[in-house]
This record gives sequence, structure tokens and C-alpha cells, in this order.
Amino acid sequence: MAPIAVAATAPFGADVLERLAERHEVTTLLTRPDARAGRGRRVAASPARTVAERLGIPVLQPERPLAGLGLDAPTVVVCAYGLLVPADLLTERLWLNVHPSLLPRWRGAAPVERALMAGDRETGVTIHETVPELDAGPIAAQEAFRVGESDDAGEVYRRAAEVAARLVDGVLADPSPSFEPQRGETTYAAKLEAADRALDPARPPDELVRLVRALSPHIGARAVLEGRPVTVWSARVGEDGVFEPLVVQPDGGRRMTVDAWRRGLR
Repeated sequence: MAPIAVAATAPFGADVLERLAERHEVTTLLTRPDARAGRGRRVAASPARTVAERLGIPVLQPERPLAGLGLDAPTVVVCAYGLLVPADLLTERLWLNVHPSLLPRWRGAAPVERALMAGDRETGVTIHETVPELDAGPIAAQEAFRVGESDDAGEVYRRAAEVAARLVDGVLADPSPSFEPQRGETTYAAKLEAADRALDPARPPDELVRLVRALSPHIGARAVLEGRPVTVWSARVGEDGVFEPLVVQPDGGRRMTVDAWRRGLR
């Protein structure tokens, strides 16, 4: 099987990169430049770059991808890269995009999170040809899976990475893969903003629980409990039908059960 390059930045892309590298020759990782992250706002390598360096895969980090990149492979697998690939670069080789939703549902930056917020009981993975339009390319492979009632974004991303690696294997093994136009209603998964994290007590409890699941374990929903701001990592609808946080993190503190946190307030 011919070698591949991978374009990835975020944790989901890093997971898919690692899985693909187990059974393919990955010539190059194309990833975003190092950026400031964390409380100290220190410059840090992307999760995908960290994986690539551990595996000995060469890394390219241009500010913008331009024609003539030395990717050394006829196919590039794109997964949570975070930068648009210009049209002239797309004509140089086949670019396959890994998208964790059942396109055309949830095109855009936050498909897993928006699916969980919306209460979707099913999601999946789509492998499609990368085109200049956002997540609009024809589909080479697609597979659905159920979303469990307690699944958070971390679990959905993990399952999506497993499915994605297997689907990419199948597409790469086909010497002449077929691509079918996307069909159905298009919806968009807008980038998450600070306001999306707020747990509004006026909203229905089940909606609040879905928001917590959608933002865990990587972002976290925000609330004010006992007059204090906290991040909520786990929650449920209680027997009396009200929203119950289960795991919280006070600003500047560690994650703990809500009971332990309340005991610390006494």
C-alpha cells in the first residue's frame, strides 16, 4: 500500500494519526504552528505533533499550507487539522478528510459537541474528498454508531477514531475508490464560544446534562453553585427531575465530587 501523509492538530487528529501509523507508512505530519495553551499560556506543541515526534514522523508546521509542500505521499488524510487547504494544493494529490459526523449533518468545527448538545442518538464518521467548501466533498465511506445515554464527547471521539482508522484503511486499499455526493439536510456545527459553556438554570435539566456531556472531558461547562464559579464535568437529572452536578472543579482547584466540594465550603 502506498505511503500517506497526515494533516492533523487536535487530540482527535492525534488519535487517528497514531492508529494509522500502526499499519501505514506515514511520511509526514502537516500540523499547525505551536500555540499558547493552558493556564500559563506557554507555547506548546499540538497533540498531533507530540504523537508524530514520538513515532519519528517528520513534521511540517507552515502558517498556511501552500502549493509545493514536501509531503512525499500521493494521499493526505486530513483529521482535525484546523486550517483550510487551498484549492491549488488540493489538485496536487488526493486529500481525504476524516469528519466525526454523518455528513451532511454537522459540517463544521464542533460536530461531536453539537450532536451531543442536540441530543442525537446516532452519529458516526464520514471519509470524504477534501474540497474548498467546508466539509462538502463527495463521500468515499461512512459508518454510523449509537450514542449512549451517558456518553460524553471523550467517549464519542474515541469511538470515532476507531471507526475512522478502519474506514480510511478500506478507502486506501481500493485502487479506484468511488465518491458519492452528499445527500440529505445540511446542518452546521458552529465553533464553540464562551457563551456555549454557560449552564443556564432556566433551561430544562436534560438539556443542561447534554451540555455537560458535550463539553467533557476537554472543555467543561460553567456554572455558579453556592455563589461560586465552577466548571462542571459530570451531571445527571436527579430523581426529583432537577439538574444535579456530580463532578466539579473550582477555579484554580482540582476536579472533585460535588459532595467533597461542598464539604470544603463549610
